Amino acid sequence: MRLRISHKTTYSYDTPVHYALQQLRLRPRTGHGQTVVEWSTEISGATRQLSFEDQFSNQTDLLLADEGTTHIEVHCEGVVDTTDTAGVIGRHKGFAPLWLFLNETTRTKPGPELRRLAREVSGEDDTLARMHALSTLIYDQVAYDTGTTDSDTTAETALTEGHGVCQDHAHVMIAAARLLGHPARYISGYLLMDGIVEQDASHAWCEVWTDTLGWVGFDVSNRICPDERYVRVATGRDYGDAAPILGIRQGAGSEDLHVTLQVQQ
Repeated sequence: MRLRISHKTTYSYDTPVHYALQQLRLRPRTGHGQTVVEWSTEISGATRQLSFEDQFSNQTDLLLADEGTTHIEVHCEGVVDTTDTAGVIGRHKGFAPLWLFLNETTRTKPGPELRRLAREVSGEDDTLARMHALSTLIYDQVAYDTGTTDSDTTAETALTEGHGVCQDHAHVMIAAARLLGHPARYISGYLLMDGIVEQDASHAWCEVWTDTLGWVGFDVSNRICPDERYVRVATGRDYGDAAPILGIRQGAGSEDLHVTLQVQQ
């Protein structure tokens, strides 16, 4: 399947910016069932300082805001060819060792509810069957509900309160899989949605390590393993490692964030 993606992120500031840095992980790479045919990134209000691969092999750009700007816009656009691998990514690659994805993070630190959830599927002997059962449990117990969580919401909180979005579904599954002894990682990327071109944000899911197939993806929010409608962009231990844009800013005043995203065949 050939997908065209247009992703525009705009920051507006009510006072001129003195100093701001932004780290972008918005460039997909060829591999794992996808081929990047073309990709471009246009930036206004800031200047690219550095492009590099981070410790998780994510293609990363570092931007410095132009002094005195009140408007930063990042517009990514490209075409990616995809194939359906039934969510199977395969063998482990990169600089980060496999055991790193067993370690808890602030967002995935387990509490009583996550431990309860993990116990509910601990009787499954087959890893793949156990992860499919876990994904179904999370879908049933954490309702998809926008506007109720944010990027700092923990997996334990989302599970306890019973609602969240794709990011929370991914964090809950990552935390529970690690409790069961399976390395798990967070994936950010794009999804072609049925009948929907205009989207409010990029998508997120997770991958779990299995001894037989290697890394396998699970999209709890849609109750499937990723297929040809998905484009992987960044990976990490949780959202913080794979966030599309992270930044710091010095100075007073407030900022407004606006995102427009189109994914179409």
